[in-house]
Amino acid sequence: MVQIFKFLLNSMKKPSRRAHIRGNVFLDSLRLTVKGGHGGNGLPKYGGVGGQGGCVYCVAKEDVTLKNLATRYRDKRANASNGEDSGKHRLLGRRGVDEELLVPVGVQIYDDRGQLLGDLNDSDATCIIAGGGMGGCSGTNFLGKPGENRTVHFDLKLIADVGLVGFPNAGKSTFLKAISNAKPKIGAYPFTTIRPQIGTVHYSDLRTVTIADLPGLIEGAHANFGLGHKFLKHVERTRLLLFIVDILGFRLSPKHERRNFLQNIYALNKELELYDKTLLDKPSILLINKMDLPEAKDIFNSNKPFIKDLELKLNECPENIKPEKVLKFEALIPISAKDSTRINDVKQKIRLVLDELAAKEQVTDAMVLKENLSNKIGERGPRII
Repeated sequence: MVQIFKFLLNSMKKPSRRAHIRGNVFLDSLRLTVKGGHGGNGLPKYGGVGGQGGCVYCVAKEDVTLKNLATRYRDKRANASNGEDSGKHRLLGRRGVDEELLVPVGVQIYDDRGQLLGDLNDSDATCIIAGGGMGGCSGTNFLGKPGENRTVHFDLKLIADVGLVGFPNAGKSTFLKAISNAKPKIGAYPFTTIRPQIGTVHYSDLRTVTIADLPGLIEGAHANFGLGHKFLKHVERTRLLLFIVDILGFRLSPKHERRNFLQNIYALNKELELYDKTLLDKPSILLINKMDLPEAKDIFNSNKPFIKDLELKLNECPENIKPEKVLKFEALIPISAKDSTRINDVKQKIRLVLDELAAKEQVTDAMVLKENLSNKIGERGPRII
């Protein structure tokens, strides 16, 4: 009777918050041990050759997550099958069956030494991460060879046209909802976004642009504080950075100093610089959010010259957030994500900047192609006219 009562009591308990978080976690890194199949043995009497061991390979797919991969391989091991031994009825042994791992587009695969094995940026891109062993033959004394056995690291970096960069509670999730078809969680408190959200912006000519709303950045992210590198690594693969700051500034907690919106721009600039200076060369747009608030207009107008040229106030910037290289924004747009004020202007500016960037890339590619062709022609000798 006591056992039945305990069973009923336990069944009524709600799942713990820890279990809930674990079930909804966004995986952007995973480690697996992979092993190629052992080669089959040959048959010395008849000169038979054993089958080659199967290999372990990855295929990138759009609708797959690393969580799917972790669920499939709960023991963190993926093995291909062994090659068939040679026999008198089959002198050439069958090849082992390959093991296919479906991974998300944008994943990078490293071995334990940090060597890059594959960078799968396109759908259906493939990569062998553990080769199968050679089948036994006269050159191996008719003994099959073991397949590759290694631990690999899957590191997912989201691929999006635009990356939203801003401190917690700046209004990134509200903005993403206003400009796209995404439905991110929205709340009036920091760290609403705990995992990346991808929104798609649609244009009348059927053009689409993807925007990634990433978890809120905090000071010290370059040193892996907060979500740290989990945030910054996703920024690397975006083509355009969309900085968004709260016109009233931001304070992470009572323990932290409150910074005005201009100082927040410098702080964001500094974090990206400390993590990877090349990120500052990406095209970027600055959005000043929450312009619907009563005091917003006066604050914006009094600081407008300094926003246009961040160098003007750089000497007054606190040393701990003072960047060496100041960002140059393609555009500065005051918005209110809450009531969609000037959201359409942002939408059009994003399109314009991305189109200009694509045009520059095409010109660069054409120049490289022309130079390569010129070099090849020069190698064959001068052209006779």
